[in-house]
Amino acid sequence: MEKDLFSLINERMDSLSKGHKLIANFILSQYDKAAFMTAQKLGKTVGVSESTVVRFASELGYDGYPALQRGLQDLMRNKLTAVQRIEVTSGQMNSDDVLERVLNLDIDRIRTTLDEISKEDFQKAVDMIVESDTIYIMGTRSSASIANFIGYYLSLIFPHVKLVPSVTTSELFEKIMRIDSNDVMIGVSFPRYSKQTVKALKYAHSAGAKVISITDSKSSPLAKYADALLLARSDMASFVDSLVAPLSLVNALIVAVSIRNVDRVTQTFENLEKIWDDYDVYAKNEDDDYDV
Repeated sequence: MEKDLFSLINERMDSLSKGHKLIANFILSQYDKAAFMTAQKLGKTVGVSESTVVRFASELGYDGYPALQRGLQDLMRNKLTAVQRIEVTSGQMNSDDVLERVLNLDIDRIRTTLDEISKEDFQKAVDMIVESDTIYIMGTRSSASIANFIGYYLSLIFPHVKLVPSVTTSELFEKIMRIDSNDVMIGVSFPRYSKQTVKALKYAHSAGAKVISITDSKSSPLAKYADALLLARSDMASFVDSLVAPLSLVNALIVAVSIRNVDRVTQTFENLEKIWDDYDVYAKNEDDDYDV
């Protein structure tokens, strides 16, 4: 569907039935709560039946209520403040079931990511990384951890890997001004999306570089500049961004790249193992003797 849920509701509001208008008005005014309600709970809240909620979704052109709910969640994830995120989560779970709920939700996000990701774009991303002269990696705020993870492992495989830091806008362009058609830019951002990352990808795209966007949705601002779009679910867990599925995706990407460069990777780690041993980098097992 090309139009977002709010636009569809506003366009059709006048023609909706009384029950459907109750649902529509609740979604428009309480979208942060509605996004995580079942059809039954939403119906009970506004005073209509569950079947009325399901028919409302069909009336707007969705293939059932779950599809409408996903559309609403995609729309609102980038709108919620940290305080609103905490309020939503508090209404979904209590302290007694947090561990089970959060881990099960992360398991579901990985499954959904596997179902929805484009295998073609994944392979295209591997090709871009392997064939590039220089690999630029950009991710800020919570996504910085993913960007650092990618940068650490790719730098063990390739000699020219540049992790672009979170800096002022002028400094950002100074860091990436030499990017060209022989290079690739990997951008990572999830709601709430980083303007700096979007700007970096836009510049890389305009300079002719290949762009790999790791984000959560085709409606993400990063998607516009992507030559390879890698989607991973990152629904919120309170004010915390759930990055389990994105990290799992990144793991797969690094493994795929390493398989394409197995000889180089093997040689690199043979050298590293010798360096680590010579310079006593890692602590030994407790049963072994070593100097503190």
